[in-house]
Amino acid sequence: MGLAIGKTIVAAVLISFVSWLSGKKIGLAGFLTALPLTTLLALAFSHMEWGDSKQSVEYAKSVFVAIPVSLLFFIPFLMANKLNLNFWTCYSSGIALLGVGYFIHTYLSKFI
Repeated sequence: MGLAIGKTIVAAVLISFVSWLSGKKIGLAGFLTALPLTTLLALAFSHMEWGDSKQSVEYAKSVFVAIPVSLLFFIPFLMANKLNLNFWTCYSSGIALLGVGYFIHTYLSKFI
């Protein structure tokens, strides 16, 4: 139980800090958000919890495939000005594209 609470606190502090920073220094916040901070934390937390190196390696491979696929989320934001899209349209469209990305990820993961 203590491990779950500790993981939650670390993740919450990290997300809250980057969110706060986005109002002060957009470039730095974007850079920190783009870093695989979540992956670093999740891999370490997972390995600490399960202690299975093989499972951790498979998890890392899945993340490796997912990273480029997850960029589908940003496509509506890149086209926002050209298509006159507001934030919530971009956001919801990006989430829909992530749904498509999940199936791409599932397919590609069979080959790693």
